[in-house]
Amino acid sequence: MTDSPFRPALDIALRSALEHLETLDRDSVSAGASLADLRLRLAKALNDKPLPASAVVEDLIHDTKGGLLGSAGGRFFAWAMGGSVPAAVAADWLTSAWDQNAALYACSPAAAVVEEVAGAWLKELLGLPPDSSFALVSGCQMAHATCLAAARHELLANRGWDVETQGMAGAPAIRVLASNRHGSIERAVRLLGIGEGNVVDLPLDETERLTPQTLQKALRETGNRPAIVVLQAGDLNTGSFDPVESLIPIAKQYSAWTHIDGAFGLWAAASPTFRHLMKGAEAADSWSTDGHKWLNVPYDCGYAFVARPAAHRAAMSHRAPYLVHDSDARDQIDWNPEWSRRARGFATYAAIRQLGKQGIADLIDRCCGHARAIVEGLALLPGVEVLWRPVINQGLVRFLDPRPGAAEPDHDRYTDRLIRRIASRGEAFFMGTTWRGRRAMRISVLNWQTAASDVERAVRAVAECLATA
Repeated sequence: MTDSPFRPALDIALRSALEHLETLDRDSVSAGASLADLRLRLAKALNDKPLPASAVVEDLIHDTKGGLLGSAGGRFFAWAMGGSVPAAVAADWLTSAWDQNAALYACSPAAAVVEEVAGAWLKELLGLPPDSSFALVSGCQMAHATCLAAARHELLANRGWDVETQGMAGAPAIRVLASNRHGSIERAVRLLGIGEGNVVDLPLDETERLTPQTLQKALRETGNRPAIVVLQAGDLNTGSFDPVESLIPIAKQYSAWTHIDGAFGLWAAASPTFRHLMKGAEAADSWSTDGHKWLNVPYDCGYAFVARPAAHRAAMSHRAPYLVHDSDARDQIDWNPEWSRRARGFATYAAIRQLGKQGIADLIDRCCGHARAIVEGLALLPGVEVLWRPVINQGLVRFLDPRPGAAEPDHDRYTDRLIRRIASRGEAFFMGTTWRGRRAMRISVLNWQTAASDVERAVRAVAECLATA
């Protein structure tokens, strides 16, 4: 093994990776290097001759220093990002080393079977119908595209239109009725040719949820047009859940396809404490969620589930003379938009096995408890206004400008300034959002490593920034 072309570079990578992971609780959670610094280090002249792999890796480690966020650790509360449990990290490394194209059973039998098993486990964890089809994709963006492609196929086929053959030009226009629409839904609608102009953002009640009366009215106004209803399980700002148990039967009355966007919220079904939020969700037609959020597997990993496998397969499957298909095994290409694709099933399989049902439930409950603790801790600080207390793991606060006569725009600017100041300290990392016309700081907890001590550090960091503002 001493003459292995892989060992020198991988040894360096191992040492650096362990150093990164094992110092997350001590290092700054913010990136310290500037854009100019990173460009100066990384924008090297393209070399003419080959370089030793070990030298390339050493340079990469050195040149990216200060340019990485501590998003893998327990003090990162921005956007909606999880970390990675150890078994998933190791499985992901092996995925790269094994270098399998997970398109067909014939390309990698082990990758195909692992994905098949992982899909069954995911459906069990999330309380979805066991006969639903599924796809492991890059994230919720492509999970939405996959699910809505199945919806598009079925809705148009029911009207005598073969969209896979005829395309969208001249097809009956599909209307999308959306609750708390995330940008990834918007992009999926664009990619599928449905068009943003056919999306209707439905008004919500004071709890940030869609009411049955509003949906009934919107579907009635849609008339005979084919319709997709997009419901929310865990809004990115408030973590609110639509009352799907009441809404899905209404959609069915109008033969509309119901899709649930559950990027992180769908995982509530895996926790006995929060499972009630997903009551009735199993009656939907499709569901999307991420693995790189609450399951804590490395980027990138998303999951699409479809209650009508025939529509799912018709929208995705492909046959060619040079491909080898197995009559018994599951060929992933029948369910995925990707052709050449990473065998991301290995990391999902490993994470689920490491955590188990109880471990996943405990992870969800801990994160929700930590989110509440951060919001309640910040609520005790002077000048902090709580805008939303967590339903699950998402909360909102804002910072009030202490100057006499400060108006709403002043509070908005002050909030953004405090968010930047907190990040610059490196003790905790939050990001801002605009909610109901006001700037706010989001609290999002999804990491398996977050502990009570991280919550205390975060609250203390905010308090110190407020004291010196």
